[in-house]
Amino acid sequence: MARLPAQQPRAMSSPAIQRYLEHLRVERRVSAHTLTAYGDALARLEKLADAAQRPLDALQSAHIQRFAAQMHGAGLGARSIALTLSGWRGFYRWWSLQADAANLSSNPVDGVRAPRAARPLPKALAVDEAVALATSESSIGDDVEPASEEGAALAARDHAIAELLYGCGLRLGELLGLDMVAGAESAGWIDADDATAHVFGKGSKRRAVPVGGPALTALQQWLLHRPLLAGTPDCGALFVSRLGNRLSPNQLRSRLKAQGDRAGVATPVHPHMLRHSYASHLLQSSGDLRGVQELLGHASIATTQVYTRLDFQHLAKVYDAAHPRAKRK
Repeated sequence: MARLPAQQPRAMSSPAIQRYLEHLRVERRVSAHTLTAYGDALARLEKLADAAQRPLDALQSAHIQRFAAQMHGAGLGARSIALTLSGWRGFYRWWSLQADAANLSSNPVDGVRAPRAARPLPKALAVDEAVALATSESSIGDDVEPASEEGAALAARDHAIAELLYGCGLRLGELLGLDMVAGAESAGWIDADDATAHVFGKGSKRRAVPVGGPALTALQQWLLHRPLLAGTPDCGALFVSRLGNRLSPNQLRSRLKAQGDRAGVATPVHPHMLRHSYASHLLQSSGDLRGVQELLGHASIATTQVYTRLDFQHLAKVYDAAHPRAKRK
């Protein structure tokens, strides 16, 4: 295969920037994509410095901070600003070692940080979607006859998994770590008599979560079918695969996504989405942020507070749909 010609650094008015881009291309041997990104960042620096009527070697941290604010105001994302600042910082670090940097007293980009990126909201299902998923029949697969004993066992297992994920807000690892019986070495178990799931969560912390009636009923149905799939008597996992081993994360994700498709959920369903749905729906109903924090096992309430934004979105939709003065535009 013929090699593509090396991309030349883009034309810049500053000799220092031209030499820096040549340094990146020849000595650092950066990729063409990276070279283009550096060129774009430094072209932006030149433009902003010209607008401020300041030479590059006379810029101070205050100027760089103002430039970052201007980029943010122009709609540039926080990640893009951070990458741009990183490119500027590298240029000034290199320039400070060159002979023509006599007027450069320090790196003006040091200490300047990009605006904090907005934390994306977790994706949660609507209440009717979550209930439809939890109560739907499992998608068995083309290689299993739905009416067979194995098909019935897989359906019961997947139903119990969906009920526990949505009904208890368990993490994927917490659910897969559940064992048949409690023990010192067990990562988790379910006490049906006490209607409680005991799990081993993040930070090596154990917590107890209430298990609702529908989840307990689904679990009981699964336990009736489990001996058919459990390959060996010493397999202590609560949820096993068709081969009798502990169910793997990829197997669970695949089964849950298929179950969501079968239930008519438009959004591809993954295990953590049910945890988000659990938290969001609890908060909508109770308003007890501290209680939701305890149930989720969050070390900091700041982590749980993201669900207040989801709750506000729900209230905003209710307002827009129902209030006679909601249509403001």
